[in-house]
Order: sequence, then structure tokens, then C-alpha cells
Amino acid sequence: MDSSKAGTRPGWLKIRLRTDEKFRRVRSMVAELGLHTVCTEARCPNIYECWNAGTATFMILGDTCTRSCGFCNVKSGPPAPGVDPGEPDHVAEAVGRLGLRHAVITSVDRDDLEDGGAAHFRDVILAIRARVPECAVEVLTPDFKSKPRSLDTVLAARPEVFAHNVETVPRLYRTARRGSSYEGSLALLAGAAARKNTGLPSLRVKSSLMLGLGERDDEVTATLGDLRQAGVDVVTLGQYLQPSKKHLPVERIVLPDEFEAFRLAGEALGFLHVESGPLVRSSYHAERHRPGRVDGTAEGSSGRPQNG
Repeated sequence: MDSSKAGTRPGWLKIRLRTDEKFRRVRSMVAELGLHTVCTEARCPNIYECWNAGTATFMILGDTCTRSCGFCNVKSGPPAPGVDPGEPDHVAEAVGRLGLRHAVITSVDRDDLEDGGAAHFRDVILAIRARVPECAVEVLTPDFKSKPRSLDTVLAARPEVFAHNVETVPRLYRTARRGSSYEGSLALLAGAAARKNTGLPSLRVKSSLMLGLGERDDEVTATLGDLRQAGVDVVTLGQYLQPSKKHLPVERIVLPDEFEAFRLAGEALGFLHVESGPLVRSSYHAERHRPGRVDGTAEGSSGRPQNG
């Protein structure tokens, strides 16, 4: 495949700024309830599409991460001790006020907590269940490194989708995901997938890759193979965009046709759904991936700019 060199951002990576009434409503509500969203903290390029549609990905457990990944805009350092006991109810209130039918809950890494924040994830899921029982819940969790019971804690609340992002290929972990382990991430995903055979048959397991950090095409396809072998059902692929000059540089701009080729490769491996395109992020069109919505077709899976 022939990717463009990093440099001037091409037209398909240009973002249309739209701060209409719905956008302002979500922004105001998030501030009012004292919540964090990955949309703002990670400078997601789809914030205008999603917030104007009245949706958001909530980031729990504070806004400070105990790790420092080379690609991530979320601030790192020692977080405030403990967790906010009111956060589960505030997230559930936001989900209710937005009328969401699919809520995405993610978090910073909290290696300082005994369970990595797993119990807080559980409490947020249960609070949403109590307030908006018809809403499907997707969780995008840390790897819970060295905390093996944390996965059981989260899955006991029965989310519809369990997601954990490998983010990049194994060779780049030392520079891109310091403090994380590719093998550990695969083991977590495989552990979640195994629960489908022990009481959670409708669970969807999901992961995500960023392209443009210096990976080779064969490494991408090998990583897709690893994810599928681990039991992952849904995978997303998108273009890495450097949040600031202090973050890892963009090594290449992946062309839309290349993303389409990766989508086809993923479908050939047997994934139920592959979302692949320049502006795709892990929660992009997340409502399409939940049980009852995944039918093996590729509808809307290219993630081309006309969709966002």
C-alpha cells in the first residue's frame, strides 16, 4: 500500500466546525454535572459530529492518567486520591437527559487504585441501568494490569460491549504505550471473550488501532489476526493525528483506499464489524456494534468523511 507522507493535512482529514444548539447543550450539561468526556480531553476530531447529534463518550475516574502514552492528549501525573462517589449518578443523569440508547464509558488509567477502577465502572453501569434501563452500555477500559479480578467486576454488571484498545502494533509499544503490554491487552480481551461461553453469550468484545505511528502494513494485518484469535468481535481503525508538538509525530497519512483494504482484510478474518477510515475513533458509530445491531454487513463501516 502507498501511504502519503506526513505533512499538510489532506482534505479528507479536514474537520467541519459546527457548534450549533445541540453542541452547546451537551457542553453546558457536561460542565454542569462536573463530568469529563474523552471528546474534549483527547481532542477527538469527531466531537462536532457527535455532540451536535447529542451523544458523548464519558470519561470517568478523573481527568489525570497514571501513565503517559506518547499519542494521548489526556494529562498524566498523580491523580486525586480515591474516586468521586457521585460520578455514577451524574453520568446516569447525563445519559437520561441526552436520551441515549447507547452510552460509551471510558476512563483514564488508574494504577493507583487497588482494582484499577473496576468497581467504579461497575457502579456507573448499574446507575445507568437503574435510570435508563433501555440504554445499552459500552465500556472502554484500561488493561487493569496485575489486577486479574477486575475484569470479572466489570463484566458482572453485564455491559453490552466490552472494549479495550491495543492502539498500535507490538513493535511500537515501547514508544507509544509506555507502561502497557501488548500481551497483557490481548489476554484481557481474550478473557472477556471467554465469558461469552460462561454466562454472557450476547457480549460484544471490541478493540481499536491507530494508524500512522510508523507501523508496517503486514504488522497491521498480523495484529488484526491476533485480535480475532483472541475472540474480538468488532475492530476500529483510524488515522493518528498528533495532538501537540510534544506528542509522537505522524509518520504517514493513510489513504482512504488503504483503510478500505484493511476493512476488507478484517472482514475476511471473521470480525462481525470493522469500522475503518481516516476519522474513525474507537467509539465512532458505537451504536452499530452492540448486540442486535451487528449483522455482518459492512454498512457504514468505511468511516469516510461524509459520515463524520
